[in-house]
Amino acid sequence: MRKINTVCIVSLSSGILGEGFVKHELDLGLKRLEAYGLKVKFSRHALMGMDFLSRHPEARAADFCEAFRDPEVDLIMTAIGGDDTYRLLPYLFGSGELAAAVKGNEKPFLGFSDTTTNHLMLHKLGLPSFYGQAFLTELCELDKEMLPYSRQYFEEFIETGRIAEIRPSPVWYEGRELFDASQLGVAPVAHPNAGFALLQGPPVFCGKILGGCIDTIFDYFDGGRYADSPAVCAKYGLFPPVEDWRGRILLLESSEEKPSPEKYRQGLRYLKEAGVLDAVSGLLIGKPMDEAYDTEYRAILKEVVDDPAKPILCNLSIGHGTPRCILPFGVEAEVNADEQVIRFFY
Repeated sequence: MRKINTVCIVSLSSGILGEGFVKHELDLGLKRLEAYGLKVKFSRHALMGMDFLSRHPEARAADFCEAFRDPEVDLIMTAIGGDDTYRLLPYLFGSGELAAAVKGNEKPFLGFSDTTTNHLMLHKLGLPSFYGQAFLTELCELDKEMLPYSRQYFEEFIETGRIAEIRPSPVWYEGRELFDASQLGVAPVAHPNAGFALLQGPPVFCGKILGGCIDTIFDYFDGGRYADSPAVCAKYGLFPPVEDWRGRILLLESSEEKPSPEKYRQGLRYLKEAGVLDAVSGLLIGKPMDEAYDTEYRAILKEVVDDPAKPILCNLSIGHGTPRCILPFGVEAEVNADEQVIRFFY
């Protein structure tokens, strides 16, 4: 791992970063990155807007490969998530395009939400990655500064290229309803945050973390949003087989769509049926945005996991709720609920 000097911003799902109505956010994020002394690049199609990138998944895929091949780039960071990243699979794995781009060009990748799909792509190729933050959500925070907890982990990451440990955030913030220029300098509404909550099982458990947004994972098994999603994901072997999950720690966090308890239960059932919930050493659960359905989700987790000895740790500040830490994937982790810490061993 090494200090980050050059960041490449990629739009691998939504092309919102190229829209005029977020220009004030883009300028703010760029200013903050440059204040850290970082050189910032935007991938070739990153700013071409929502319509173009929706119609051209091959352009998004090309940007991903080019970012790995660029010898100057130290960190690849997603602009934001979205909902159709699975459409990149044929252009990245059809003839081994991503594997060829990554080979000899390994570098850290940071993103969350529908970027779960990109993390699983890199996992398939044996490359560790980092989950939890994105350019628009962290660097472009409309308050006068980045949110302190999020900033703490971002600064550690760019200074060292790694995260040593995660501890709870003292506060959580309500999700913003407005993002226009009138909100520049306006702080989000804050509330005191409880620490990590051990729902069940032993307080200490270990393994390499993998997972992501449960809404995105849901679409790997269910064609309700995109009819071809399960078939495409299966064709290219995106979701790891059960053998790959043995001894890992499963991370799950829910999106800004605030999935209903019924959908959350079905998403967990898909993972149960795939053998994942029985194979993993434990689960980490992100704090839902605005604490939506938090009590219901916890009850459903216990119901579907159906194993009181399986550790489940809730209330992590990761994913769609703010603020956000950064979790390393593919690195040995020790979760200690008693000490309120997750430690990583490189």
